[in-house]
Amino acid sequence: MDFLRPRSWAEALAAKAERPEALPVQGGTDVMVEINFAVRRPEALLDLNRVAELAAWSAEEDGRLRVGAGVPYARLIDELGDRLPGLAQAARTVGSPQIRNRGTVGGNLGAASPAGDGHPPLLAADAVVEVESAARGVRMIPATEFYLGVKRSALEPDELIRAFWAHPATGPQYFSKVGTRNAMVIAVCSFALVLRPGERRVGTGVGSAAPTPRRAAAAEEFLAAELDWDGPLDEAVLVRFGELVAGAAAPIDDVRGTAAYRRHALAVLARRTLTWAWNDLRAAGPERRTG
Repeated sequence: MDFLRPRSWAEALAAKAERPEALPVQGGTDVMVEINFAVRRPEALLDLNRVAELAAWSAEEDGRLRVGAGVPYARLIDELGDRLPGLAQAARTVGSPQIRNRGTVGGNLGAASPAGDGHPPLLAADAVVEVESAARGVRMIPATEFYLGVKRSALEPDELIRAFWAHPATGPQYFSKVGTRNAMVIAVCSFALVLRPGERRVGTGVGSAAPTPRRAAAAEEFLAAELDWDGPLDEAVLVRFGELVAGAAAPIDDVRGTAAYRRHALAVLARRTLTWAWNDLRAAGPERRTG
């Protein structure tokens, strides 16, 4: 196994172009586990830790945040928790402190596991993934188009993930998941919710309950039509929202849970997160409800 260590983004792209089979490594929290358990044996590893720009984030002119693929979960929580609260909540559920110091959302995207905790908040927030190749330059891929199958993404063999882009929160955001224990656990299922009061719409993300992370589009459309943004949260609306979120899933039975349990749990998570977010929105006052 070859070990490639580019010192710049240009060198990394050149190495990936020359060796498209090389497996990128940033934190290594997924990759090294798979290698240790002989799940995969790549011909080469492409270590991106020396590419400094991947560990940076910035506020861009259009108002969005651009977060480098190498920003670890711990920094995302500390530095961006107030602007990307849903993603920060998900980051807090990832592994142990040691894992959060090394693991990255970029690595989560690269692995494209249906159970990845970073995916539902990215979907709910309308995030866009910035990728690049030496031959074709930069591509911007909406998160809704990034996941193609179980651990398969829209990345071409010669492309690397450079960053993701997302708007700072304009309303409450929540992430919640069910696991077989309280910490250091792969999600049985997960759910993310974003309220956009200024636009009178919501975003959702469902994880670990289908071949890919996905949005609950019908649930979003239902809330956009039925929510009274200036009134109390109607119980019938809350229940129907949970049903539609559960209906968006396509789960399987496995060692972590049955398909029926995942659907039931998603309905519960959807009702809980919407209630939490709605309570936050009401407590914030009318100025927050108008964006």
